[in-house]
Amino acid sequence: MPARIINVEDARRLAKRRIPKIFFDYIDGGAFAERTLRANSEDFGRWSLEQRVLRTAPNRNLATTYLGRRNALPFMLGPVGFLGLYAANGELKTARAAAAADIPICLSTFSINSITDLRAASQGDLHFQLYVLRDRELAREFIAGAVAARASTLYVTVDTTITSVRERDVRNGFRALQHLTPGLLARLAMRPFWCLEMLRSGMPSVGILKDHPEFGLGALAQATNLSRGIDPDLSWHDIAWLREQWSGRLVVKGVLSGEDAVRACECGADAVVISNHGGRQLDGAASTISILPEVLDAVAGRCEVLIDGGFRRGTDIVKAIALGASGVLLGRAYTYGLAAAGEAGVTRIIELLRDEVDITLALMGLASIDELKARGTSVLRAV
Repeated sequence: MPARIINVEDARRLAKRRIPKIFFDYIDGGAFAERTLRANSEDFGRWSLEQRVLRTAPNRNLATTYLGRRNALPFMLGPVGFLGLYAANGELKTARAAAAADIPICLSTFSINSITDLRAASQGDLHFQLYVLRDRELAREFIAGAVAARASTLYVTVDTTITSVRERDVRNGFRALQHLTPGLLARLAMRPFWCLEMLRSGMPSVGILKDHPEFGLGALAQATNLSRGIDPDLSWHDIAWLREQWSGRLVVKGVLSGEDAVRACECGADAVVISNHGGRQLDGAASTISILPEVLDAVAGRCEVLIDGGFRRGTDIVKAIALGASGVLLGRAYTYGLAAAGEAGVTRIIELLRDEVDITLALMGLASIDELKARGTSVLRAV
């Protein structure tokens, strides 16, 4: 099947055919009218790339430095919840693919496999994404688990203290259904190969809640109850508190303004991720790529700036790096690959985007990502 995937959209179409609609729509959809979801991808068209000829460098170097490490590629695998619902042991499969590519992976709090499971399966660069709960002792427990698993970087997601309305999820009953109903079972049965895979691996549950039966049984109930525990009153004081709890690199994810990026730096963050949660929160918010110049100008080198949202092509990644991002976090792109073809699907997406970045650099007459960063916006043209 991976050979049938020649771009991210191919993986998306295969994923839609393979997994139940309730889970496909959860990853594929956005908030309200999904305007921001679409803008994330469409706004890469605001810039064109400079083509240069007769100067192709052999053996182009795609390695670059972000988050304290020299990484083989300018992109990494960002946090996506419930990967284990797209393929059995989905988080483990994704972690192995990331390690083989020598790029980091960030595990979501809402994951089927725990961070302990990932560390046992992979010696790659492991990051952890935290949703801060009202119960700070439980937050400390989650952080301690990340420390024990030798996670190098902690991300705190700050744009989901209030959950927006994702109409596809409302129609499908995602997070409204807390257990398997006859109707849900009938819908799941429409994807027999997925069902067989899940039956073989056992009932999915949120790995980090293994010792917390109060959150319920099974991923559906646990996701609902864990979501209810997210602190709606999270403030900048809490970012400073997290800085005290965590001695590694701290990243604030969900920034969409220069002012907020500066505040994150002042609270001790080592980096920010420009993110609108994949268009799943404030519909009508700006696309992430359009906000990147504002954030970079505001922080003025005080902390690192990374970005996610809408990346489907190597040219998108090249544009973000040229604009000044240290690195790019992938989300839906690799999740489609996982849902379509498991670990091989994730590997395929990484390889495709790597090749697209490489070809793009060649046609721009650039020898490396480091040269791209040095040239910066001089290789772009506003459209």
